[in-house]
Amino acid sequence: MSFSQNAFGFLAIMALVTMVHCQDWTDAHATFYGDAKGGDTEKGACVYRTLTQGYGLQTTALSTALYLDGATCGACYEIKCTNSEWCKDGAGTIKVTSTNLCPPSIGPEAWCNPPLQHFDLTQPMFVTIAKYKAGIVPVQYTRVPCTKQGGVKFLINGNPNFILVLIFNVGGVGDVKEMKIKGSGDWAQMSRNWGMNWQIGGSGWINQELSFQVTTSDGKTLEFEGVVPSNWQFSETFEGKSNF
Repeated sequence: MSFSQNAFGFLAIMALVTMVHCQDWTDAHATFYGDAKGGDTEKGACVYRTLTQGYGLQTTALSTALYLDGATCGACYEIKCTNSEWCKDGAGTIKVTSTNLCPPSIGPEAWCNPPLQHFDLTQPMFVTIAKYKAGIVPVQYTRVPCTKQGGVKFLINGNPNFILVLIFNVGGVGDVKEMKIKGSGDWAQMSRNWGMNWQIGGSGWINQELSFQVTTSDGKTLEFEGVVPSNWQFSETFEGKSNF
């Protein structure tokens, strides 16, 4: 092999290594809520039941600037403590899913007010990277893919004239920007109610086999044909055969 070929191969390998290790980090701050067991994490603004729907304590509430009126519910972040005596040595990073809103407040500790980018972590996640006594620490974060077990899940709520679907356990980018529903007819557009609840009116969905078309924030779309059988009942959860 000639020198030029070796050089080309070396440069190609170095470019690949650079791509793998190049990661954009953004400055923010982090606090915590709850106790050592996680506190009140079971149902936040995104409407997930975190402990029973697979999110566990690896979760965070987002400041207004990051929450985006619920559009980023389900997004996953990698976070590291930086430039503080309160950072734990060798702690590395944590990975969390956004499940809640840290609401704006009044006063000198209004960390979640716009335009601040802030993470209010569960206590177990905070003390993984920082000392409990700190209370608040500077961090850096980046969006990362969400890794989920099993398929995308759909919880059906509402009433005979109103269907409300909570979508959760979404892999890939994690946050959903569009949903459609189909019974015996054509696809119909749903609208986001709050968190990751999506709604549509009408009584024609009862006793219908239901399908969903889901588009995540990166533009990827999956169809879940017949994921809900015709004998479905309200408050039931159904799991698709695929994930992002």
